[in-house]
Amino acid sequence: MTARTIQQLVQAHAVTEGAGVTVHRTIGTPALRNLDPFLMLDHFGSDNPDEYIAGFPDHPHRGFITFTYMLDGHMQHQDSMGNRGDLRAGGAQWMKAASGVIHSEMPQQTDGLMRGFQLWINLPASEKMADPAYQEFSPEAIPEVRNDGERVRVLLGEYAGQRGVIEDPTTEVQYLDIALDAQRSFSHTLRKDDSAFVYVFEGSATLGPTALPQHSLAALSPGDSLEITAGSNGARFILVSGKAVREPIVQYGPFVMNTRDEIEQAMRDYRDNQLVQKKAAMRGT
Repeated sequence: MTARTIQQLVQAHAVTEGAGVTVHRTIGTPALRNLDPFLMLDHFGSDNPDEYIAGFPDHPHRGFITFTYMLDGHMQHQDSMGNRGDLRAGGAQWMKAASGVIHSEMPQQTDGLMRGFQLWINLPASEKMADPAYQEFSPEAIPEVRNDGERVRVLLGEYAGQRGVIEDPTTEVQYLDIALDAQRSFSHTLRKDDSAFVYVFEGSATLGPTALPQHSLAALSPGDSLEITAGSNGARFILVSGKAVREPIVQYGPFVMNTRDEIEQAMRDYRDNQLVQKKAAMRGT
């Protein structure tokens, strides 16, 4: 087996989005424009409601998937598909914007806390103008695997015989939330050629000889095995992998297509109120 190593270590960069919300971005920055099929990773969170109360009012998407995972607090959502939801801590939302969705996301505290992740996942050309789709699942629906000193939440993909409830047949993403006690090691097998990354958001860890400090993302080399060891205060991190699309990426704000002409068409459609072409029912619990 070939061990995965760190190709690039990226520290989170503060970016202002929505109506003035500060997020900490790793993928989608000058340091790491994308990690095919992953276009952007934002880690949002604050204990000060003034920093995010304005939220993310109505905004469009076309050509990709957004995957949102709440750690604390909750996120009120509504969209042009007619879906309304309140994503609670531990819950996950998968929104395939594809041909076009307009939605709003309004973060809220619970017990003074609010934090989570949003990942943008590219779609191949054959799916960019497909019908949109939406899945939202409560924290109780997410399977967990517990061993001595280790807890793994399976959000997408499979791990230790458990399969995530979210279905993602196009990109085949695996998304695990892993918590380790101090000095505990985590070993995992990945598909050799999938793109993969680790993002540490609590404690610290090491991968091979390299330290992974809090709020750092490690883009991983190809390989089929991975081992991470928690630091003296334990560690919590997400491990994400998926098939590369290997197509041109042309991005303008909330639109991600294959050509400049397609971007200009998306902009015209949004201007002319033609962006939303299809609606889809919600799937989830």
